[in-house]
Amino acid sequence: LVVEDEHLVALALADDLEEVGAVVLGPASTVEGALGLIEQCDVEAAVLDIKLQSQMVFPVADVLHGMGVPFLFTTGFDAGGVPEKYAHVPTCEKPSSTRLVTEMLARIAGRGGA
Repeated sequence: LVVEDEHLVALALADDLEEVGAVVLGPASTVEGALGLIEQCDVEAAVLDIKLQSQMVFPVADVLHGMGVPFLFTTGFDAGGVPEKYAHVPTCEKPSSTRLVTEMLARIAGRGGA
């Protein structure tokens, strides 16, 4: 699952994930859109942009965490606003290469759990 509100970033990330064999859900650009995809699809791992327009992505992280789905965060801002319960979740600071995000996602998806 790709949750990212910057259209070009989302498309580049989705393309890189598909190149390594992933089936990409989304991208979703809102919390509501992401939650809708989670309800409809089997999510195995996720990339979550921390800030989506004026929304924070943590409700999506809460659902994924409850399901045991591994995820990582991306952000163009200081990651200091991440709730304590997600302090252990890998975070890629933007701008970062989509290849780096893809590699990190592969690592966390391989070990399971967020």
